[in-house]
Amino acid sequence: MLSHVVALVVRGSSQSNVQWGTIVRVTAPNQTADKRDDRVDRIVVFNAWVSSGAKFTLRLLVIALFFFAIGKLIGAFWVGVLPAVLALIVCTVLAPVASWLRNHKFTDGIAAMVTMLLFFGVLAALGMIVAPDIVGQSRLLYIQALEGVQRLQLWAQGPPLNVNPENLNEGVDEITRWVQNQAGAIAGGVFSGINTAAGLSVTLMVLFVLTFFFLKDGHRFLPWLRGATGGRTGLHFTELLTRAWNTLSGFIRAQAVCSLIDALVIGIGIAIVGVPMAFTLAIITFVAGFIPIVGAVVAGALAVLIALVTLGFTKALIVLGIVLATQQLEGNVLSPLLQSKAMNLHPVIVLISVTVGGGLFGLMGGFLAVPAAAMIAVVYRYVLDILRINAGEVRAEDLTFATPEGKLIAEIDEAESVHKREAWRGERDWVNAPQTPEEDVQEGDEDKESPHFASNSLKKLREVGNRTILRRREFEHKSEPDE
Repeated sequence: MLSHVVALVVRGSSQSNVQWGTIVRVTAPNQTADKRDDRVDRIVVFNAWVSSGAKFTLRLLVIALFFFAIGKLIGAFWVGVLPAVLALIVCTVLAPVASWLRNHKFTDGIAAMVTMLLFFGVLAALGMIVAPDIVGQSRLLYIQALEGVQRLQLWAQGPPLNVNPENLNEGVDEITRWVQNQAGAIAGGVFSGINTAAGLSVTLMVLFVLTFFFLKDGHRFLPWLRGATGGRTGLHFTELLTRAWNTLSGFIRAQAVCSLIDALVIGIGIAIVGVPMAFTLAIITFVAGFIPIVGAVVAGALAVLIALVTLGFTKALIVLGIVLATQQLEGNVLSPLLQSKAMNLHPVIVLISVTVGGGLFGLMGGFLAVPAAAMIAVVYRYVLDILRINAGEVRAEDLTFATPEGKLIAEIDEAESVHKREAWRGERDWVNAPQTPEEDVQEGDEDKESPHFASNSLKKLREVGNRTILRRREFEHKSEPDE
């Protein structure tokens, strides 16, 4: 494998005639620079590369086929999968409350029930705060909306636009049809597979029931999984699923912070401008912020419309500027930054995930894209940690684990990998070879002042090359047919 090394600059000494800048060629035993007996045909090397690439490609195809089958299976049962996924997301918010109640002598069922009642109580309180304001202002807003539309039509018909009234009516009709079509597309993307109001009701009921049972029995899942899958696998799953749960909780918290900042900035801004129902619009903005992209657009459009019909065109433009500036800051800076920190993802990955997920699977795909990308990143990082431990690059005590079970299995892998690495070193000569000039210098620090410092590197490389040639000759000798 290594028969000679060229272009090595060595240090001169009183014991050697080698001077600075000398190019040294190291040849294997019984070899010359002009003739070598360890050569192989290029096609042999090429065939080895092709064989290795074919095996790797086949493995990738099997993995891709597996994930394709999983995706098809999830799509076939999406009506049942969607409530379970949404219930898990809701549980990330409610689980700390249920856990606190269990720690204060509440039984599992009572803790879950009280948590659900508190959740519905908060929703009811928000409804009671918002509903009277909406009901009290609705008639006035309706009258002002009609007046605002009439003023807008008269303004468009006058200079400088001078729009024909018939063309204006046709434009209004086209805008109305476009809004209706977009509303239908949004509804279809959110509730894909749910075709009727009854189906929606059933889905919501299943969502609430699953949330209750997840809160009640969720803390028993990991112990059950360890018992069902066995010791080693159960320990790995415990660490991996705990990391995934913590990441999902971080996503919800980051989204809540983004929605809260949006609601505060927009609410304060429209209150200063004098828009009616500023507090109600702020609450709507906060709730809509959990629906990616569309939620913020709808909430902002509602605020602009109310400002237009109540305060006029100029104030509506000011509100529009506030909404657009806030949404651009949240969508391009704040949300990617907070979510990247909460889920340890780069902001670019967050933006790409939302774009791809929304383009492929609609609104719900955009909402679930970032958690899905975070789950993939969690699996990758955990596999990388275990791989580094087995390779001897790090120790288990140098890494951070989410559970004691994860630290335990890492220590077990670390202890077992010592013998595996010894076996790997015995099978492959190149394991101990210096891989970079910097590494070689670090290994020879104690000989830096020696005039034979460069010869240490040459000696290592010569030994590796000699062992490789001897192993090849031994293999060729065994392969020769007996006469």
